[in-house]
Amino acid sequence: MKLRHLGRAVIATIAVGIMAAGVALFAPTASAHESGHTVNVFPPITGASTWDRFGHSPPSSHHRVFYNWGYLNDWSVDIYRAPGATVVSPFGTTTSAGNPVSVTVVTVAPGCATGNLADGGYRIGLEARDTSTGDILARADVMHVTDKPADIVVGATVGPWTPLGTTGRFRYSSCYQVNGDSGVHIHLEVINHHRYSCYVYRDSGTEMNDLTVIGLGGSHYSGPRQSC
Repeated sequence: MKLRHLGRAVIATIAVGIMAAGVALFAPTASAHESGHTVNVFPPITGASTWDRFGHSPPSSHHRVFYNWGYLNDWSVDIYRAPGATVVSPFGTTTSAGNPVSVTVVTVAPGCATGNLADGGYRIGLEARDTSTGDILARADVMHVTDKPADIVVGATVGPWTPLGTTGRFRYSSCYQVNGDSGVHIHLEVINHHRYSCYVYRDSGTEMNDLTVIGLGGSHYSGPRQSC
């Protein structure tokens, strides 16, 4: 049984910035998020997008690939949009308490284990922090990003509409099983720094816009893959 409540606080205290397998990771320096203030999670795509188009990636069961602070991410979902759509941070700009939220790039790496961008594009990891308290709220991994701008690097601060790249179609592989443009998607994963984040349940194929709330970071749920 993992002591998630304590484990992340300990890791946050002792971790240092490391470079592993080409993945740049920033160690958190703030205290664990205790307040229960939340930050909205939105689709990481500007304009229209589709939630779990084919019913294969509901957050209740969709595969989680990435780890942050030594823990597997809380939940994941595929969000669909044709190639060429702008990819952005999924985090809102304020907490439920009205405090400003800053978002920093913490990971830039090939998304697939092969390390080849042609197999699945970039994974871009983002960290949301309450700037009033200094608390880290959550992280999100945004995968299958192409056309990444040169200034999207580890340590960069991004706003809600800062382009991280675009949606794109990659060659078919075990990492990216897409046969046509209708299957082009962003694989999104979210994890809290303290306890567990949640997703907003919706039916597969639900159409969304860039202001549709799809989850909450900083929420205090008791386990992964829980709906808000």
